[in-house]
Amino acid sequence: MTAQFLYLDHQATTPLAPEAKAAMLPWLGGPDTSDGLVGFANPHSMHKAGRAAAAAVEVAREQVAGLLPKGGRVIFTSGATEALNQAIRSVTRGAIAYSAIEHSAVVNPALATGAPVQELPVNTAGLVDPEVEIAAGTGLVAVMQVNNEIGTIQPVARLAERAHELGALFLCDAVQGAGKIAPPEHADLIAITAHKLYGPKGIGALWVRDGVKIAALIEGGGQEGGLRSGTLSPALCAGFGAAAALAKERVDADFQHLSGLAELARSILARWTVNGSETARWPGNLNLRLDGLNFPRLLSDCRNIAFSAGSACGSGTGAPSRVLSAIGLDAKTARNSIRLGFGRYTSRDEVEEACRAIEAAAQAQGV
Repeated sequence: MTAQFLYLDHQATTPLAPEAKAAMLPWLGGPDTSDGLVGFANPHSMHKAGRAAAAAVEVAREQVAGLLPKGGRVIFTSGATEALNQAIRSVTRGAIAYSAIEHSAVVNPALATGAPVQELPVNTAGLVDPEVEIAAGTGLVAVMQVNNEIGTIQPVARLAERAHELGALFLCDAVQGAGKIAPPEHADLIAITAHKLYGPKGIGALWVRDGVKIAALIEGGGQEGGLRSGTLSPALCAGFGAAAALAKERVDADFQHLSGLAELARSILARWTVNGSETARWPGNLNLRLDGLNFPRLLSDCRNIAFSAGSACGSGTGAPSRVLSAIGLDAKTARNSIRLGFGRYTSRDEVEEACRAIEAAAQAQGV
């Protein structure tokens, strides 16, 4: 009998919500137009079918905007990486400051601009000091809302105020927080992606506060107000919108559910140490370490469980986690860590089964 596969890697991606799938299906139509709905129509065409597709896109835009502050606009992108690149490459003045635990989708574009950069340190809890010194002449401050590896929730409201006091813009990578906690109200630019909130892969958004000017990243036909050329997919937009609307509706229930799962996991893995803050964290992310643990062996012994050692984007490099290094762990200790990610559809039985298997496999290593 094949063992049940247990998915605990929700920071890497989330399953597609049934509601999101249902919203996408009408816009994945083939050549049959007998039902009067041309689901494959180009939303930038002016005929009836194109206008119907465009209307679906705009409904989705409003649904996504419902997760974000008022007083801004949503630009659809291929994902958060593109959104972050567009935001960062739009900065034409001053230095760029970012936290030591930012995603590579922030760090690498910042370095590529050639502008001076400042890395804002984090403490051993994985938090940026809200009163951290930010260099004069900084034009952009970028701090993520929820860290993708250790789940810490940053003091982005105060950091945005600090940026504005310097005359800088504040960019927030809200990929792990969107639809899960309140949006970063004081940000000027916010990047999110659908597949981290139970929507489809291949679509994200950049939210731009009214009055903030950004440059186009992709030139072409001038779609998205000239800021992001290329034909939009009504299906992806509709799935993103439905997932966003559902997340807004379920935000409190999801938080309570995940808090219970985290508490259960901690009770089973009681001897493991939490990486990052014990309190200022998203409960769906549990990053733990156990001295002497051999992670590759653990992963092999628990092959029916999806979990990770850190960011999916950095897996396979062999290098220790930059996030865990930033909170003060040496390379050896960082490699003794695992990341468990719980989601809306994860059951208590699944968490208990997975955590007991992980603990048994660790004990079999003699650690």
